[in-house]
Amino acid sequence: MGTPVFEEIAPASNCDCPGCVHWRSRGGLPARARPGAEEPRAPLSGPVTRPAARGALALAAAAGAVLGGGHPAPALAATHGPVRPGIPAGDEPDTPQGGKAPLHGPSGRPVEGPGKPAAAAKAPATTRAEIINRAKKWVAAQVPYSMSDYWSDGYRQDCSGFVSMAWNLDGNEWTGSLDTYSVRITKEQLEPGDILLFHNPSNPEDGSHVVIFGGWTDYTHSSYIAYEQTRPHTRKQATPYGYWSNSDRYLPYRYKGLSDGGTVTAVPLPGGKDDKDDKGEKGTRYPGSWYFGPGADNSSVTQLGRLLVERGAARFYSTGPGPRWSDADRRATQAFQQAQGWSGADADGLPGPTTWSYLVEKKGRDIPAAGSPGSKGSGVSSHGVAGYPGRAMFRPGADNAYVTRLGKQLVKKGFGKYYTQGPGSRWGEADRRNVEAFQRSQGWRGGAADGYPGPETWRRLFS
Repeated sequence: MGTPVFEEIAPASNCDCPGCVHWRSRGGLPARARPGAEEPRAPLSGPVTRPAARGALALAAAAGAVLGGGHPAPALAATHGPVRPGIPAGDEPDTPQGGKAPLHGPSGRPVEGPGKPAAAAKAPATTRAEIINRAKKWVAAQVPYSMSDYWSDGYRQDCSGFVSMAWNLDGNEWTGSLDTYSVRITKEQLEPGDILLFHNPSNPEDGSHVVIFGGWTDYTHSSYIAYEQTRPHTRKQATPYGYWSNSDRYLPYRYKGLSDGGTVTAVPLPGGKDDKDDKGEKGTRYPGSWYFGPGADNSSVTQLGRLLVERGAARFYSTGPGPRWSDADRRATQAFQQAQGWSGADADGLPGPTTWSYLVEKKGRDIPAAGSPGSKGSGVSSHGVAGYPGRAMFRPGADNAYVTRLGKQLVKKGFGKYYTQGPGSRWGEADRRNVEAFQRSQGWRGGAADGYPGPETWRRLFS
């Protein structure tokens, strides 16, 4: 009978297999079988190899003896840890890491001297988009997790090597040194490309981990998209804030070398106060295209909306502007772009660097009033009905000139019997009942006669 082949993998520190339980009862695993036997800061060199955890074989043999019969249990059993209550199995991986090390070449040997000491840490310039795009390359390639192997780009295939790669650092860092390339921020300041870092200084191999923040999944900010290097390979998935366990120990950091909005975007706060960036000035740099569009929820969307309102876009917003991207933001942005004479892809309703610079530097033309000469799309809704401002202008609490205009037209058409005074600019039940009466006069019933003017109601009223 041939000798069985075992994959040599260091067992997890919290493994509950019989072998690990046996050794823990005797004071711990044998020295060569302990996960993380490698010194945290020792630079790695030599050819690319798989982890040589020979102790795992001895551990498997011990497990077999405990199970009885003298037959060794499969060594793979040693890699299975307990499943924590409420956490799907496999979502929280065991992620031992290597120490500081230089980049490695195709031969598996260092391409330069030992990694730079933390005091000399320099952060090469990069952008948030470049950070996320580099992270996505490892996700697409499904780079296998290893604390000693190096990928073709020279970076170690563990969690800290992954962040070193995404940040384009000059060498492989570890969780104990990544903070020297970054600054602490708050949860509210997290943006794509930042990290959530947990370093356990008393035992770096016990729980230490780092993930790249890819954006919030919803407005509650209770979970986010995490890019992380973990067993069996790099992944991207929704993750609880800050992580599956030890969430209070995962701290948010921002890379120092960001060249596109590395400071916190300033947003006016209630009471007239402003947030300030690290220079004490309002943030004016274009934050990046990934901050805007469907699903975006961040302070830059709020800042965009307020800049647009200053340039004549108030009619597009019934409430806000707020941090969650909406069709009102798109339409307001498009109206501003069209006011500059732009068209096609240059007036798609998504702010690029030029649109942003025009807004923050008060350049170009303001958005014309609806229906005025040169207003182009600003007085036309996405439904193509001239002058129709959108349903948001006619909802409870709305207060704008379109409500007055609608009411006057209803009176003119003979549908104003529910007004006791006015009509005025604040939407009320009298407006709704008068609109409903007009809709029913058109033969509409049910949802088509709900009292809220859509584009067809508007077209028929004003035709």
